Amino acid sequence: MTPDLRQFRYFVAVAEESSFTQAAARLMITQQSLSQQINTLERILGARLFDRDSRGTRLTDTGALFLPEARAVLDRADEAVAVVRGAVRGETGELRLAFLATTANHLLPPVVRAARDHLPNLKLTTEETSIGSLVEGLFDGRYDLAFTRPPQVPGLAARTVATEQVCVVLPQGHPLADRTELALSELANELWVMTPRNSWEPWHQRFDENFRAAGFTPDIVARDAGVQGLLGLVAAGVGITRLGWSAHNLRRTGVVFIPLTGESMPTEMVWRPGNTSPALRRMVDVVTDLAATTDLTATG
Repeated sequence: MTPDLRQFRYFVAVAEESSFTQAAARLMITQQSLSQQINTLERILGARLFDRDSRGTRLTDTGALFLPEARAVLDRADEAVAVVRGAVRGETGELRLAFLATTANHLLPPVVRAARDHLPNLKLTTEETSIGSLVEGLFDGRYDLAFTRPPQVPGLAARTVATEQVCVVLPQGHPLADRTELALSELANELWVMTPRNSWEPWHQRFDENFRAAGFTPDIVARDAGVQGLLGLVAAGVGITRLGWSAHNLRRTGVVFIPLTGESMPTEMVWRPGNTSPALRRMVDVVTDLAATTDLTATG
């Protein structure tokens, strides 16, 4: 037979008060009930824990050995309860975050800082990945929450956390580099560098619509899957491209960002609605509050 937690608590109370009367008052039970439980505990352990005489109640040598062990059991039980309650409140556990390469530079630092400030006991893992892997990972459970341009696929919940200006990126010295704003239609005769079409077809379909509305089909002379690669191609004079304003932090020389008239680009926090993790709900709330008070396109 094993003692229960109540008997551990009763034993510690008597040991700390050196009095059954005072311990009973502290525990808000009768002295008779307390004595019965201590007697039961002593029978289970096969050892006398207290000596009681005219001088009061004192721990036996065995009781003195048992006291730190009993306290450790109670502390561990309290810790276990705290862990479960924290998990229910979404304050503990683990979340796996995915960041699209074009959002990681400016979004990852403030998001992680906010999580550490508001949910310090929550373990976060972060990963920078491509849009295809990000969407697949949300559906198969590899990621809990992602920060991306709108993936434009059904079955995911999303919340916009930032909106930024879309820019054309020109090489330094380009004839249009001194403009403060450009219309997409003004770039019909330029050579373009873009991401591979198979990197994410829904995005390229939207690009097609934008170019058609501007009255031309772009002459794409090179492709690169990464933002850094695109910026390098522009800096080398291979062609021009279009990116969100936040990408200007990735390359400070060799390129110029010019806002495109009337074009903006949202960044979304995306998750699978079937994910019932309390920690996910808390994290969504934390980032929502962060986005309401911070320009996430200007941080990093």
